[in-house]
Amino acid sequence: MTATNEEAAPRRGGLDAWAPSVMPPVPDLTDEQAMACAFRILAHGGFSENMAGHITWQRPGHEHMLVNPWGLWWEEITASDLCTVDADANIVAGRWDVTPAIHIHTELHRRRPDARVVIHNHPYWVSVMAAVGVLPDIVHQNGSMFSGDLSFVHEYTGEVDSAELGADLATMIGDAKVVFLASHGIIVTGETLKDAVYRAATVERLCKLAYDVHVMGAEPLAISPRFMAGMKASQLERAVDPFWDGAVRLLLRREPDVLD
Repeated sequence: MTATNEEAAPRRGGLDAWAPSVMPPVPDLTDEQAMACAFRILAHGGFSENMAGHITWQRPGHEHMLVNPWGLWWEEITASDLCTVDADANIVAGRWDVTPAIHIHTELHRRRPDARVVIHNHPYWVSVMAAVGVLPDIVHQNGSMFSGDLSFVHEYTGEVDSAELGADLATMIGDAKVVFLASHGIIVTGETLKDAVYRAATVERLCKLAYDVHVMGAEPLAISPRFMAGMKASQLERAVDPFWDGAVRLLLRREPDVLD
């Protein structure tokens, strides 16, 4: 039986389907305060591995990047701890050092105008997938936000500690938005800080769900591409702001020192 055009068409989603008329307020933050919040939000969500990893933010109109210093865990970073580096990873401002692993980020920023924010770390469930060289199956509707955006770099070259190695990795990554690195971790890119943090916070849950479903030994139910397209739009167009706003409100109630 042949499906009609209406039946075959992608389901509407995102702002095309519904837009909120009013949203709960969130405090105004400086860029440095927002960045510090991003580190703690992801750390509390299980995205970080102690002092490992970086977030870099190349703000619109800026060549320089905000980044975390070496030696601080993500969950203890405050706004005043952040460093600023130039396009070649030289420290422009800040009290602390930044590791050469920052070249994972600088070379992606150099090649990708869309990658204004680059997040890298070794979340546990992401690392499970990275260890065996597979991408997580999309087994839940909210995982639709990653449809067509997941990629895997299978070549493990060891620690990235130079611009040359960073450039090699950036070439392998290409234009992928969410990239699993074999035996290593993950890189998430975004045009805005909110977008990148939401993707990073969600991908770890995607991996755990996929793992648990696999361990059950049951075949996951298929999600129709027709519905997945609408759900992807809804996640990326409607959920980014309320995720960020709610995460910031909760964080500031618990840990107001993040703004210091």
